[in-house]
Amino acid sequence: MIPRKAIAGLTLSAAALVGIVLEEHYTDKAIIPTKGDRWTLGHGSTFHEDGTPVKEGDTTTPVRALVKMQAHITKEEKSFVASMPDAYLHPGEFDLYMKWTYQFGTGNWWNSSMRRNILAGSYTAACDSLLAYKYSAGYDCSTLINGKPNKRCYGVWTRQLERHKQCLALQ
Repeated sequence: MIPRKAIAGLTLSAAALVGIVLEEHYTDKAIIPTKGDRWTLGHGSTFHEDGTPVKEGDTTTPVRALVKMQAHITKEEKSFVASMPDAYLHPGEFDLYMKWTYQFGTGNWWNSSMRRNILAGSYTAACDSLLAYKYSAGYDCSTLINGKPNKRCYGVWTRQLERHKQCLALQ
């Protein structure tokens, strides 16, 4: 396994970028992906390149969606790195937590238990902290209805389960 490296020397991998594209399911028209969420466009972008929020009626093309996503990731990556100046991560951990930050936002990252655990050197605890982020608009997305996944936001929960599994595999 590749050893952990200073976070300042890491960047999102091409594989992780493709992963975001696949996870975020492209839409050419602004939608609200889960009840209580923000307007979203392209590959999960909630803001345009100029920082203005996506709003109802906004549209995009596949190429513009990728440009918008890259602008979003560049901004998030700078904040992510600044949030842990002396931290060390495995490149796979960096990708995983950046993908989380793309989904949940930088503000949530700065206040997250994952960040606190990484800063404390508790990498397995940081992985376990992923499972706390199973809510969308206050709703527990891990909730089953009549023994079946809920249609409201179960994908939020399954994404966290997959991230947790991947994270533990890196420990």
